[in-house]
Amino acid sequence: MSDAELVARARQGDHAAFGELVERHRAAVYRAAHAALGSASEAEDAAQEAFLAAYQKMGTYRAEASFKTWLLSIAWHRALSRRRSLVSRWRRFASGELPEPAVSRETRTQEGALIDAEMAHHVERLVRALPARLRDPLLLCAAGEQTYGEIAVVLGIPEGTLKWRVAEARRQLKQRLVRLGYGHE
Repeated sequence: MSDAELVARARQGDHAAFGELVERHRAAVYRAAHAALGSASEAEDAAQEAFLAAYQKMGTYRAEASFKTWLLSIAWHRALSRRRSLVSRWRRFASGELPEPAVSRETRTQEGALIDAEMAHHVERLVRALPARLRDPLLLCAAGEQTYGEIAVVLGIPEGTLKWRVAEARRQLKQRLVRLGYGHE
């Protein structure tokens, strides 16, 4: 059954249909919230708030965008609202999670672990320092499976602008990391 069919049934009061929509989009909503908040527990709370808001607003959904995009927009705005009230706890860094080294944690040297932690701290700090117009698109893109088109709708900007902002955020982060001694131009 398509999202459109489930939405129609949910609008008629079919709770199971809305439950199916929640199941289909739970991971994407969570990733978007986590990108904005940087905390698993806060992201889970924001995702729940988004699903509740979506259920309450089902009558306002006009199918101008896909249901998923509409839902992600609600989730993103809920997460931003939550983030504003939790700024001191927000800790997310730029291009997603740092890749795990090929060596197991047990065999990594203490020095290597300290270098990884130091770099993660720098990336986190540098991402927080980005202006919101660059930081938010970068975090949404790093969050997961949404397309540039879907993210552009969520943020209310043209897709070309979104792509430029993500590229500019990455360029600025790379440039600043190079100045700190991580990598080269």
